[in-house]
Amino acid sequence: MPRPEVLERVKEAEADAEEIVAEAESDRDEQIQAARAEADEILEDAEAEADELEEERLAEAREEIDAERERILEEGQSERRDLVDRARDRTDEAVEHAVEKFEEAVHAQT
Repeated sequence: MPRPEVLERVKEAEADAEEIVAEAESDRDEQIQAARAEADEILEDAEAEADELEEERLAEAREEIDAERERILEEGQSERRDLVDRARDRTDEAVEHAVEKFEEAVHAQT
């Protein structure tokens, strides 16, 4: 094979190699870009899911707090009713005691 033909084939091979390398670099860049886009999408999905889970847990916590608040209020109202009932039951006794002390004080002055 004559030298000019060999030289031409070498140049063609180098051109082919450069084209293959350029295509490979382009493919690599596209794959990197696609991977980054996919990673961004996964991150967005994960953040949205985390936000949703946070909202659900917050709603559950609020429900629990409201239920506990209602229980405490009901308990307090029940205790209040009991105290009022006991106070009413002891009204006569308290009046009687006050009258006795008053009479003792009046007799002590005379």
